[in-house]
Amino acid sequence: MRVIIDAMGGDNAPREIVAGAIDAAKELGVEITLVGKGDEILSAMKEKGIDTLPEGVEICHADDVVSMEDDPTSIVKTRRNSSMVLGLKILADGQGDAFISAGSTGALLSAATLLVKRIKGIRRAAFSPILPNNGKSCVLIDAGANNECTPEFLMQFAFMGSYYAKKALKLESPRVGILNNGTEETKGLQLQKDTYALLKAASDEGKINFVGNIEARGVPLGDADVIVCDGFTGNILLKTFEGTALLMSDQIKKIFLKNLFTKIGALFCKGGINKMKAKFDYRETGGTVLMGITKPVIKAHGSSDARGIRGAIKQAKECVELDFCGDIAANISQMVLPRDE
Repeated sequence: MRVIIDAMGGDNAPREIVAGAIDAAKELGVEITLVGKGDEILSAMKEKGIDTLPEGVEICHADDVVSMEDDPTSIVKTRRNSSMVLGLKILADGQGDAFISAGSTGALLSAATLLVKRIKGIRRAAFSPILPNNGKSCVLIDAGANNECTPEFLMQFAFMGSYYAKKALKLESPRVGILNNGTEETKGLQLQKDTYALLKAASDEGKINFVGNIEARGVPLGDADVIVCDGFTGNILLKTFEGTALLMSDQIKKIFLKNLFTKIGALFCKGGINKMKAKFDYRETGGTVLMGITKPVIKAHGSSDARGIRGAIKQAKECVELDFCGDIAANISQMVLPRDE
């Protein structure tokens, strides 16, 4: 298995990207293609004390880099020699099994859609991060790819998220819910109401386990395994989760460092605290899968360090092995609404 990585994307590129990729190649047994400026990649390797490319790791030189200021819709033309665009071309050409970038989210969505293509029948690709909750975890879909959606988009997100949760979270029948401002069937805008009707019909036919609307507070409490929403709403929920996790971590630290007695108490609670921190640490999951694309494309966190990149590679490996893309393609007939002649 070969994972292609945009070595120049993200706040800590290429040093942390390269370090994480090399660690993952050794620990996970995957082959790696680092796409980016060759001299900078080699320099990052030397900082890690590596003078020659490890077995299974190769460099694909790219002269250019996609910046956060670039127009996402035009980078395939304006940045055709960039590490992101070239890496996606390599994936599309069959020279790798998955692609990872910590660079611009919008650019990755646009370039992946144009170069690697959506699965036939899928109307829009969607970001699907895994969030911690009171049970095990849940899938949020969409988390920022599509600000404006139709009921058909959300219905397809629900099915894609369900297939993902079955394998990634090992759930036999994932509970699918629509994120809304109330649990009643009549709640929400017309988008949520129409989506409710589509998923209710699919659930009645045994195609999906739809549990209705859920409120935002129900997400961390484990009210559903797949949370369906438009990308604007989903991104706000995702960032709220991240901010809350940082706040909780900071407050717990302050509590235990207050005095000698609380510091002693922290020693007895250390194991539990570390487990909780790991559950909310994005580096453990690694990244966000772009669902609906023909091959696995992973968006790593922009501030990913080596550990975060290693996590993203582990996630990419899992995506290839479990074949989420194949599940979606094989079941596309359940996700396409009839068209008017």
